[in-house]
Amino acid sequence: SIGVIPSSIVNSQDNVDIPAIAKYFNTKGRYEEVNPYLHEDILAVIKPVLPPASEQCQEIHLTAIIRHGTRYPTSRNIRDMQQLYKIVLHNASGEDSLLKEIQTQWTMWYTEDMDGRLVQKGVNDLKHLAVRLSKLFPSLISEEKLRGGFIRFTTSSKHRCVNSTLSFKAGLTELWVFVHAMNDTLMRFFDQCKRFVQEVDNNGSAVVEVNKFKQGPEMSRVQEKIADRLKVLHSLITHDMTEAAFYLCAYEFAIKSMNSPWCQLFDEDDAKVMEYASDLREFWKRGYGHDINSKSSCVLFHDMFSRLNKQVSEAVTVQVGHADTLLPLLTLLGFFKDSTALTSTNYAAQTHRSFRTSHMLPYAANLVLVLYDCGGGELRLQPLLNEKPVTFPGLTGPRASMPLFQDVKEHYRGLLQGCDFETECQLFKHPT
Repeated sequence: SIGVIPSSIVNSQDNVDIPAIAKYFNTKGRYEEVNPYLHEDILAVIKPVLPPASEQCQEIHLTAIIRHGTRYPTSRNIRDMQQLYKIVLHNASGEDSLLKEIQTQWTMWYTEDMDGRLVQKGVNDLKHLAVRLSKLFPSLISEEKLRGGFIRFTTSSKHRCVNSTLSFKAGLTELWVFVHAMNDTLMRFFDQCKRFVQEVDNNGSAVVEVNKFKQGPEMSRVQEKIADRLKVLHSLITHDMTEAAFYLCAYEFAIKSMNSPWCQLFDEDDAKVMEYASDLREFWKRGYGHDINSKSSCVLFHDMFSRLNKQVSEAVTVQVGHADTLLPLLTLLGFFKDSTALTSTNYAAQTHRSFRTSHMLPYAANLVLVLYDCGGGELRLQPLLNEKPVTFPGLTGPRASMPLFQDVKEHYRGLLQGCDFETECQLFKHPT
């Protein structure tokens, strides 16, 4: 089995001092910042209000696609953090209190072997989510259903996802003996899609807007401000070093619930720029920037609708993957699409954009689809994102939050009849 790195260095605090910039942490944000009511009670639920005339409806199937819980930084991120820390130790000078605090009181505790592994907070993220979902849908999610084999688990092979899956089960029972299937074809489809890998993931020109923004005036101003606050030469604080400082703040809060001194380097305007830089990268690498980004999730899309159609023997399917699993699927479904694409030059115009990963994709982010039998052969489908009702883009009306399942299938008919993973992901052959 793959164990969780011991969490002796991770402190839990009853009274969390939330950084002022916590709502801009993108995919490094805590689930509680998306659902602030959880600060008071981590097991609190807000039951979705069913539309009028839906009282007789009974939930019969639930599919949950969940991002893993809070994790350590990747080894690459950690190397950047270590480099920044050395710059501050050896190149910064002055009597500024913040600088002194970083130099004398803060220590570099990240090591490369942590490399994205689940932390204790991440274990709790999934345990708590399981409890909350069991309170929301007690007829479908319970220890009895788990023991009876009515809940099916699928996970990415990555350790943080496997351990998140085990943690979800532990939220329902302390017996960690239930079977789960590792399926990277479903949960890491982005690795399997050759066209996506070649045209986007390994292609620098696919993210040219991201690189332009890194060198643009907004980011340059942030870098200069960080260099001035750290009392180092401007040339030492590159975009990577600025991002490392931002990540140090985000990870300290996510893992330790700590308002790190690194957070004091950024004001709200700086944080908005850092958030946009990250959203820009996600937009062009996983979102609407390229058609293949969303089409790479065709295999997961069809799997999801296949189980809803068949109403298979499992009452519940729980699938644990990554932010890179959820975002292409949300994009394929049409969520969070703005009228104008995110680019390197329209930062100011995108202040009120829908595409904001800080809101969509915190640790333990989840898309839940609940199928209801409303009698007389009437099936309805309710989508929830991070435990909050959402409506399928393009579906309107008084019961849009819980539309007829047939209407949903009609709405996505083009994808259901096409969106073939093998076809979409094959490499185009260029004429000789």
